[in-house]
Amino acid sequence: MPTAEPSGMSIPRAPLFDDYSLGRAYDEMFGAAGQPRAHYAALFEQLGTLPVTELQRRQQVADRAFLHQGITFTVYGDSRGTERIFPYDLLPRIITSAEWEQLERGLTQRITALNLFLRDIYHDGRILRAGVVPRELVFSCPHYRREMRGLRVAGDCYVSVAGTDLVRLADGQFAVLEDNLRVPSGVSYMLANRAVMKRTFSRLLARYSVRPIDHYAQALLRTLRDLSPQGRPHPTVVLLTPGVFNSAYFEHAFLARQMGIELVEGRDLFVHDNVVYMRTTSGAQRVDVIYRRVDDDFVDPLAFRADSQLGVTGLFNAYRAGNVSLGNAIGTGVADDKAVYAYVPAMIKFYLDEDPILRNVETYLLDDAVQRDHVLQHLDQLVVKAVGESGGYGMLIGPHSTAEQRAQFRDCIIANPRNYIAQPTLDLSCAPCFIDDRIEPRHIDLRPYILAGQQTVIVPGGLTRVALRRGSLVVNSSQGGGSKDTWVLE
Repeated sequence: MPTAEPSGMSIPRAPLFDDYSLGRAYDEMFGAAGQPRAHYAALFEQLGTLPVTELQRRQQVADRAFLHQGITFTVYGDSRGTERIFPYDLLPRIITSAEWEQLERGLTQRITALNLFLRDIYHDGRILRAGVVPRELVFSCPHYRREMRGLRVAGDCYVSVAGTDLVRLADGQFAVLEDNLRVPSGVSYMLANRAVMKRTFSRLLARYSVRPIDHYAQALLRTLRDLSPQGRPHPTVVLLTPGVFNSAYFEHAFLARQMGIELVEGRDLFVHDNVVYMRTTSGAQRVDVIYRRVDDDFVDPLAFRADSQLGVTGLFNAYRAGNVSLGNAIGTGVADDKAVYAYVPAMIKFYLDEDPILRNVETYLLDDAVQRDHVLQHLDQLVVKAVGESGGYGMLIGPHSTAEQRAQFRDCIIANPRNYIAQPTLDLSCAPCFIDDRIEPRHIDLRPYILAGQQTVIVPGGLTRVALRRGSLVVNSSQGGGSKDTWVLE
């Protein structure tokens, strides 16, 4: 996505905004005429009264809080080291109650349809027989698990925890960029951002009447308990982590602590007579629900990858017997395949007989010869993504790419078209960020977190991710992005 060009609109006079310019993208703080939007007026007013030294001090307070709490993420393959303090931008992103109401309805509709889709493809296959979703698209997905055919999942809830990526486009409307349904991460940063914001802008936070998010961990625990096998009224829930070398280990430990449950690795669990037990100092304790942060391939070396040392031998047999539940279910990855994403609006219509509340981004499916030819002729204008990758990996941003990079992607697409999709280069919305002692616009997205159990709960807000590099459209922390607190107003 190209860097936005200045529009010539003037921002109201405030020293910190001297270098702030509006471009083609929707600006979260300023309207087209350059005036602050009503719900940002109080923030703009306060920023106009603060000297840069005070913002520097507050940024230092925030950075120290992240450092002392060990709030980190991991970047693999970087010679400077892997462990980083999570970049945090001081200024909040603000969403009105009316906007949030629409997002909440749209996300609830979407997760409902996705859970119905997953149940259907592993049981009756109605949507495949009807030709609404191509059969070969589903069965060719590497995350489709034939082992799950006919297996009943607690409450028919395949996806208990989802993180859906939203973008606001130039017309001000939100669209879904992708669904993260396997092991969505980042919610700990959402919670940490709010805790830090209470230290740095406490009075402004109170003045705005921002909806709370502190109850997320307990809502997650209730959702996981909803998955408990029958006859287990007081279930034992654990969080299964790959271990300290995983990029999201901080989050695993944080959430386990917040929920008051045990954080375990595969070696802490064992299976006997198709029942899962946890090793404790007082003996074996039965486990009923596992919030797994381990990918399908590694959960059970007996059923999947035999070389895995992260999972639990025999876990899948216990799961198949109905003696333990997993959040999320094995095999959910087929529904967040970036090619299957293109069919979610059709799923909503098929299962719910409703029009989608939130739109999809136009998507080219490259196993279609006509669409593939179009994409190959316009690689310099489009974004190309590998269907199973995340974290900003396996992606080509055409306008920012080199001829060599485009040639490499062209070869990859021709060799395996099913593995790629393409989308238009979007003008993601911009929000003000405190960068190098001044306020500048940066592109952002939004990842709300959806909990689906006996009821659907969406904590008001989410993780607003920021492309901290000027002109960049890549918000992923592994690619140089950061985050900011998200305020949903009462």
